[in-house]
Amino acid sequence: MEAVILSKEHYEAIQADLKEIKTHVKKIAVPNEAFVDNKQFTKLMGVSFRTAQTWRDEGKVGFSQEGKKIYYRLSDIEKFLDDHHKQPFAISKKLDEIRF
Repeated sequence: MEAVILSKEHYEAIQADLKEIKTHVKKIAVPNEAFVDNKQFTKLMGVSFRTAQTWRDEGKVGFSQEGKKIYYRLSDIEKFLDDHHKQPFAISKKLDEIRF
C-alpha cells in the first residue's frame, strides 16, 4: 500500500471541496419516495384538479389520501409518465424498419 503525504493546507482544501460537493449533491438529489401534494402535482403536470381526479379515478396514477389531502409519490408520477410515453415518430419508424 502506498502512502501519500499532504500538507495541512492541501488536506484542508480537499476537505473544503468535498464539503462543497456534498452540499451541491444534497440540493439536487431528490429521493424517489418523496411526495408532492395535489396542488403541487397539478402545477407540475400542468393540469386541472379535475383532470388529476379523473386520472386517480381511472387508476392511471397512484396516490395516497389522508382525509381530504391527496399525495403522490414522485416514483408514481414517473411511472405514469413512462406508461404514457410515446417514441418520436422518426425513432419509431426506424425501429420498425430494423424489426423487418
